[in-house]
Amino acid sequence: MFMVVLYCQHSQDAACTGGVTMEFACGFVYVPPSVAQKDGQRVNVMKRSALLPPVNRVRPRTPPPPPPTEAKSPKSLQSPPKVIEQLEKSREVKKVEKPSPFYENAAFHKKTEAASSVSKSPQLTPTPRKTALLPPHMRPAANSPSPPSSQTPPSTNPGSHKFTYDLPRSEPDLNAQPWDPNYSYTTPEGTGVQVKLPADTSSVSAQTSVPALPPRPSFMKSVPVYLVLLPAPPSSSSSSQKPPSDPACAPSSTGSADKSLLPGNPNVLLVSLGKLLSEERVQAMLGEPTSCSLCGAVLDSCYDNVVTSCYFCQPVESTSSPSAPQSRLTGHQDGLFLLHPDEKPLCAADALLLFCIDISGSMSITSQVSEGENIVHRSRLSFVQEAVLQCVQRLSEQQPDLRVGLITFNNQVTLHGSEIFTSHFVSGAELADSNYLKKAGASFPSPPPLSQTKDFLQRQVQGLSESGTTALGPAALLAIAMASRQPGSKVIICTDGKANTDLGNLEVEDNDARTLLSSTIFYQDLGEYAANQGVTVSVLSIEGTDCRLDELGRLADRTGGRVVIASPNRLHPEFEHIIENRTIATHCTVSLLLPQSLCVRGEKESGHKGTREVGNVDPDTEITFQFGANEQETDAPASGSRVSIQLQVRYRQRNGQMKLRLITSDREVTDDSSAALSSLSLAIIQLNSSQASAALAVRGRFLDARREGELQRKLIERAIEHNRSAEDKQTYKEWVKTMEPIYNNIHNFTRRKSVVSDSQSLTDAGAALLYTMKHSNRKSISLKNKQRL
Repeated sequence: MFMVVLYCQHSQDAACTGGVTMEFACGFVYVPPSVAQKDGQRVNVMKRSALLPPVNRVRPRTPPPPPPTEAKSPKSLQSPPKVIEQLEKSREVKKVEKPSPFYENAAFHKKTEAASSVSKSPQLTPTPRKTALLPPHMRPAANSPSPPSSQTPPSTNPGSHKFTYDLPRSEPDLNAQPWDPNYSYTTPEGTGVQVKLPADTSSVSAQTSVPALPPRPSFMKSVPVYLVLLPAPPSSSSSSQKPPSDPACAPSSTGSADKSLLPGNPNVLLVSLGKLLSEERVQAMLGEPTSCSLCGAVLDSCYDNVVTSCYFCQPVESTSSPSAPQSRLTGHQDGLFLLHPDEKPLCAADALLLFCIDISGSMSITSQVSEGENIVHRSRLSFVQEAVLQCVQRLSEQQPDLRVGLITFNNQVTLHGSEIFTSHFVSGAELADSNYLKKAGASFPSPPPLSQTKDFLQRQVQGLSESGTTALGPAALLAIAMASRQPGSKVIICTDGKANTDLGNLEVEDNDARTLLSSTIFYQDLGEYAANQGVTVSVLSIEGTDCRLDELGRLADRTGGRVVIASPNRLHPEFEHIIENRTIATHCTVSLLLPQSLCVRGEKESGHKGTREVGNVDPDTEITFQFGANEQETDAPASGSRVSIQLQVRYRQRNGQMKLRLITSDREVTDDSSAALSSLSLAIIQLNSSQASAALAVRGRFLDARREGELQRKLIERAIEHNRSAEDKQTYKEWVKTMEPIYNNIHNFTRRKSVVSDSQSLTDAGAALLYTMKHSNRKSISLKNKQRL
C-alpha cells in the first residue's frame, strides 16, 4: 500500500506546444483484427457445446485394440457379444414415462394433452425402431460359419453389418400431435422466410405433416464455442452501392471498418531527446518520485487515493469511490524531477575537445589536388593539419573559453602540453597496459582555455611529421581517460589505417582469430567506458583506406558519435560538423512502459517494459520504439478501449545534476486498418525503419534487417495508396534510395572473410553507412533526399 499523489498534469494539446518531444506514428494503438477478435471471444464467453469432448479429458495411455483380422472359432460364436446382450436388454418392455418437452405455445399443448389423455387406451403402442451400422470389431467375418439360428439375436441378420434397436421411450414423438391451424409455426432462425401453411388442413396427414422446429430459446447462444467467425471480405462496388432495404440492417460505423491485416507495425513512438532535455518548461520537483518496486513505473493519478497494485504490472484496484476510474492513467502527465538535489552543480564550461591524430608512416601518402591552375601532390597529414588549424582559428573566435587538446600517435602516443606544462610520451610496454594508460590519461593536466593556448597549439600542429606504426588503441584509451574528468567532452580520432600494435590490433583478421576477438572486446569495453564517463567519440577516416570501421566504429556507436569517411579535401567540413553537435546531456537512459497486454519489440528487456541506454545526447538526437499487442497474454486490448503509455528519461546535465523526465500519454486502441493508415506519419515510420534495419545489419543479422525493412516499406506503400498523397509518394521514392543497401545490395558492403562468426563483417563503407543510418534523424534523412535531387 502506498499513496499516489498528483504530479504536474497537462492536457495533451498543452504538452505539444513549444516543440513536440514525444510523437506517435499512428493516431491509435493498432491491434491486429485476429488478436482483437480473439480477445472479444474471450469476453463473451459461451457455454461449451455438448458435441465437444470434455476439456479435462485424459488421453488413454494404451492404444485401442486393433480390429480382428482372423475369423473366430465356432466356440467363441456360440454366445452373442456382450454389447449385443446389452442392446437386447433395452428391447424389454419398460414403464411408460410421461415426456416433458418444451413448447413455445405451452397453453395450446396443455389443452391438447388433456384432451388426448381421456381417450388414451391402456394398451401399449408399438415401439419405434432404428437401424445402425455395427462397429468393425463387432461385424462377423465373411468366411466365418453362421451361428445356430436359436442363438442369433432377432435384431441382427447373419453376415449383416446392421443392427436394429428400439428408441428410448423418454424421447417425444413429434408426429404424435394432430395438425392444428391455431399453432404458431416458424422456420428455424436465420432463414428469414415465412412458412406458407396449407389451405386445407383436414387433408394433411398427421404422419406426413411435421411442423418446423420451434424458435431457439433466448438463453441459448446462436454460435457454439467451437466456431470462429471470420471477418467478412470487403464488399464489391456493386454491393456497396446498393442501398439497404431495411434501415435497421444498415451497417454501423464500426461495421464498415477495414479489418484487413496491416503489413509491418504502425505502432512506433518517436522521442526527440534533444528537444526534450533542452526545453525543460516544467517546474522540477525535488527527490525521487513514488514508483513501482517491480517495473519502476511512476504511479500518478488524477485521484488522490490508495492503490494496491501498479497499472503497468496488473489491473489497478482502487479503494476510492466506485465512480472513480480504476483502469488506466487518464490524461497526459508531464513531470520533471531533480533526483539528487543535494549534489553541487559543476561548471559546464569545463568540457574538453581533444584531437587524436594519426601521424604514422601511411599518413605520408600523397593525393593529387588542383590549386588554381596548378596540380600539386599533398600528403594526408597536410590535409589533416590544415583542417585542424582552421577549426582552432574559428573556435578561438567563437568559443575562446573552450579547452582544446592534442594527442598524436604512431609507434608511441604523445600527450601534447602547453606553455604551462610539458608533453608526455607513452611508448614500449606501457602501450599494452590498460590500467597504466587510464591512470596516465586521467592524471595529465587539462589544457587551458583556447584564448591562452591558441598560438602554442597551432605551432604544435604545424610541426607534426609522419613515421612509425599505428598505436591507435592505446591512443584512444588515453584520450578517453583524459576527457573522462569532464562529462560532455569530445574526442575526434582521425586515422588512415588499421591499428597494428598489441592493444586493439586490427591487422590480424586473416591469421589470428583469438587476437581479433580480444580486439573486438577491447573496443566494446572502451566504448562502454567512454559512455559511462560521458565522453563522445567520433571516428574520421580518409577515403581510400581500410581502418576496420566495423570494429573501430563501436566507440562512436556506443557514445553517440559519428563514423565518417571523408576525402582529404573535405576533412575540415567534417571536423566542423562533429564539433557543432554539442553534448547537452550524458548518461541518458530511456524506458518505455506499457500495460501487460502490450509489449516492446527489439529492446533489451522483453515484455511490457523496454529500456535503451542512449548515453550522450545532442540537440538532434531522436530515437524510436516499436511496440504492439503481446501475443502471449490472454487479455489483449480490445478495440475502442484506451491504454496508458509512460516514457521515462533519466539523464545527467552538463552541470552534473541527475534528472528524470516523465511523460504519460493516453491512447485509444483500434483494429481498424483504415483508421490507422489515415493517421499514419510516414516520416516517423521511415526513420524507425532506417534505425531498426541498420541496428540489425550492424550486428551481422542481414536477413533480419532486410525482412524488417521490407515489412515497413509495405506498410508505407499501403498508407500512400490509402491516403493518395503526391507529396508522400515523392518523399517515399527518395527515401527508398537511401534504403537500397538494406533492400538489395547489402552484399556489396561486406567482406569476403570472417573468422569470428559465420556472418559477413562489414567494409569501411558499409560500417560508415549503417552506423550513420542507425543514429539518423528526420533532419538528416530529409537532407539526404535533397542532396539526391
